[in-house]
Amino acid sequence: MCPPISGAAAAASAPSSSNRAGTDERALEHIPNDDLSRNVYSYAANNLHPLILAHSLRVYLFAKALAEREHSDWATPDRLPLLFTACICHDMGTCASHDGPQRFEVEGGDAAVSLLTHHGGNVSEQDKHEVWVAIALHTSRGIAERISLLARLVRLAVGMDFKLSAAMPLTTAEEVQRFEGLFPRGEIEKVLGDAVTDQVLGKPDDEGRGVKAPGASWPGDLVRGKAENPDWEGVNKAF
Repeated sequence: MCPPISGAAAAASAPSSSNRAGTDERALEHIPNDDLSRNVYSYAANNLHPLILAHSLRVYLFAKALAEREHSDWATPDRLPLLFTACICHDMGTCASHDGPQRFEVEGGDAAVSLLTHHGGNVSEQDKHEVWVAIALHTSRGIAERISLLARLVRLAVGMDFKLSAAMPLTTAEEVQRFEGLFPRGEIEKVLGDAVTDQVLGKPDDEGRGVKAPGASWPGDLVRGKAENPDWEGVNKAF
C-alpha cells in the first residue's frame, strides 16, 4: 500500500473553505447513490476547478459505460463507488489542497485514499490500493492499461474524453455528445495543462522539476512545453 503523505488525511476529511464549485444537483443524478460517492463528490466539487470537475465527471461516465459493456465487476453496485472515486479524484492533485511535493498523479492517489479512509466505511486496504494505482498511473500509457482492470478503465476513459485515438474505438459519437452535453468541456485542455505546469513552476527547481515533474512524465513534458514556448497563451503545446 502506498500511504498518503503527512497531512493528506486531514485535508481530505475536512470541508474546504474555497467552495469552488459547490454541489451540482445535475451531477448528483449521474453518480452512484451512496454515502461514499456523495461525500467524495462534495469534496471534489469544493476543491477542483469547475472544468476539471466536469472533466472528471465525464471520465466517470465513460468508464462506467465501458465497464457495463464489458460486463466488468467494476460496474456492479458494490464496486461502482470505487470506480467513481478513482475517476473523480484522478486529477485531485491539481487543486491547491493537494499541491504537495509529489507529482500531481501521486498527490491525487493519496487524496483518494484519505477520502476512502474517512468516508469508505469498510473499504479494504486492497481496494484503496487499487484506487491509488489507477490514479497514480492514469497518465502512464502502456502501463495503466495492463496493471489492473480499474487502472485500465480510468486510463481509457481519460483517453475518451481527450479523444485519444487508442481509446475512441471503445466509445461512440453519440456517447461523447451526450456526456459533453451534460458536463460541457470548455477549455479543459488549457485549464488542466496550466494547473499542472503552474504547480511545478511554483516550487523551487530542485523540488518542482525534479519531483513534481520528472523527465519521463507527462508533467515533465508540460513543463518543457512551457519552457520552449514561454509566450504561448494557448493550450500547452506538449498537452
